[in-house]
Amino acid sequence: MLKVFVAGHHGMVGSAVVRQLQKQGNVEIIFRSRDELNLLDQAAVRAFFNSESIDQVYLAAAKVGGIIANNTYPAEFIYENLMIESNIIHSAHKAGVQQLLFLGSSCIYPKLAEQPMREDALLTGTLEPTNEPYAIAKIAGIKLCESYNRQYGRDYRSVMPTNLYGPNDNFHPENSHVIPALIRRFHEAKERGDSSVTAWGSGSPMREFLHVDDMAAACVFVMNLNNATYQEHTQPMLSHINVGTGVDCTIKGLTETVAKVVGFTGNIEWDTSKPDGAPRKLMDVSRLRNLGWAYSIELEDGLRNAYQWFLDNQSNFRG
Repeated sequence: MLKVFVAGHHGMVGSAVVRQLQKQGNVEIIFRSRDELNLLDQAAVRAFFNSESIDQVYLAAAKVGGIIANNTYPAEFIYENLMIESNIIHSAHKAGVQQLLFLGSSCIYPKLAEQPMREDALLTGTLEPTNEPYAIAKIAGIKLCESYNRQYGRDYRSVMPTNLYGPNDNFHPENSHVIPALIRRFHEAKERGDSSVTAWGSGSPMREFLHVDDMAAACVFVMNLNNATYQEHTQPMLSHINVGTGVDCTIKGLTETVAKVVGFTGNIEWDTSKPDGAPRKLMDVSRLRNLGWAYSIELEDGLRNAYQWFLDNQSNFRG
């Protein structure tokens, strides 16, 4: 039986990975809450790995947030993410853990990268300024994995998900990503009987969205690929794999779909004084598709699932 440590198991991605692993039946999942293990504490992380015989690590722990959070707390975003990944990857190596999967983000690619974004677009241009610190930390995580592979023969892999949504998302009114922010805004507007809702930006940017359960399935798929197959489709210094649908939509289209799913029938107005972010972010997922994996949850179905989860848990989102 495999002993698997899922770092960040309370988060949206980590909890989805846990659900996916539990389907396998041959896995003992190791959990540590934030109170039990401070991932920013190098000595504590090293002691944890030394005390457990771990076979695999899913590194889903991260400090995450939307445009406002990234703009407001850039120091925390770069520092905490660098420390978490450095502590876990190095301690896993020192403890003899051979397999690790690092979860990055599509924001690693240049703001004006050719669309759809291929893996080899990494480090070819200027990053989107609003989340550059977070992106730099995620790029460092990829390079940490590659460096331990090259120097020590480890099997540390990286996947770069597109925009994710689903159960256990962050529905904070100010620090959330676009889908949970819209779900909450439309739901509360519907409850109040508002005649209109104001959305941020122009609505013109194109974005790709992947349900977190599909992301988790892709993570387990990539982790369990035999090493020869993985290396056949990657390069030692270009080893990360994009994970997405390969399909995008406008923010306007997304907003209208969320309103439909929530049941808000009022007007949608646009505040063009708010930032749009990158004009388009679509992943080239041909590398993952060639390995044999593709998404299964369509956007509207996934949004209904996410909204139902919000309804079931909305007592936790009063703040």
